[in-house]
Amino acid sequence: MRQRLKKWGCYTIIIVLLPYVVTVFLNGPGIEASSHVDQTCVKVRISTEDEEETGIVRMPIAEYCIGVLAREIPADYEKEALKAQAILVRTDVYKKIKESGSNTILEGPFWTQKKMEQAWGIQYSKNYHKLEQIWEETEGQVLMYNEELAYTPFFRLSNGCTRDGAEALGSEAYPYLKIVDCQADIESEEQIQTLVTDDMDAEVTAVDSAGYVTNVRVGQENISGEEFRKNYHLQSGCFTLQRYNGKMRITTRGIGHGIGMSQYSANQMAESGKKYQEILNYFFEGTEIKEVAEILLEAE
Repeated sequence: MRQRLKKWGCYTIIIVLLPYVVTVFLNGPGIEASSHVDQTCVKVRISTEDEEETGIVRMPIAEYCIGVLAREIPADYEKEALKAQAILVRTDVYKKIKESGSNTILEGPFWTQKKMEQAWGIQYSKNYHKLEQIWEETEGQVLMYNEELAYTPFFRLSNGCTRDGAEALGSEAYPYLKIVDCQADIESEEQIQTLVTDDMDAEVTAVDSAGYVTNVRVGQENISGEEFRKNYHLQSGCFTLQRYNGKMRITTRGIGHGIGMSQYSANQMAESGKKYQEILNYFFEGTEIKEVAEILLEAE
C-alpha cells in the first residue's frame, strides 16, 4: 500500500512539473529572466501638472509607462499601433536606466490614474484596461540596434514623411532613423494649422530634406527650428512664416518634431492589418525586438 502511494506521489509530481520541463526544453531556462521585469520599482518625479503632489516617488515601471502611454497616444488607436508605442516607451525607459544607473529618476511627463480619470471620464476603466493589456502582451520587449538599446523618438503626425536622423539630430549614430513615406498623414484633418501673431523680424533660412525647419533668423539671432517651435508653441517643426496685414501668419504641417514613428501612420498601418513588428521595422529599419535583460535598478 505504501509503495502504491509513493508511485502515485511520483506521478503527481511529474504531471505538475511536465509543463515547466517542456517550456524549459523548448525555450531554455533564460525565459524567466524577463518575467515580471516591468514590475520593478523606479524613482519618478511627479510634476505640478498632475495636480496631486510634487517630488520624487517610487512606482513600478509598468505603472509609470502606462501613464506615459495614456498621455502620449490616443487610447482608441488600434492595438497593434499601441503595442508599437509601448515598445518605444519601454525602450526609452530602460535606456535611461542603463545610462544613469541606480540613481535614475524618470522625469518624462505622464498621467497618473487621477489624470486618466479626468481625461477619459466614463471611458476610464475601458481605456486603462486596454493599455494595461497592451503593456502585458509586450512585456519585456525592447528595440535594439547592434546589441544596444535604440533611440526611439515618436510624434503624432508628419508632414507626409519622417525626417532623416542625421540631418535632424546632427549625428550619424542613428542610421535606422531614415526618411519614410507617411502619405496617410496628409489626409488627417489636423495636417495644416495656422497661427496669427504679432509681426516680427523673422524668416526661415534653412530646412532639411523632409521640409522641416532647421534654422530661423530672428532679428540678429539664428535659432534652430525646434527652438522657434517651442518658443511659439507651434504644433509642428514644419512651418512657414508669412507677413499678412501687419501680422505674422505661421502655418504648420503635421504635429511634432517629425523624427521616428508617426503615431497617425502607425495607426493607419494597424487598421490595414499590419502587426506591431512590421510597424516598428518600417519606422526603425534595421532594429530588432528583443527581451530586455535585467538592467533594473534598486531605488533607495
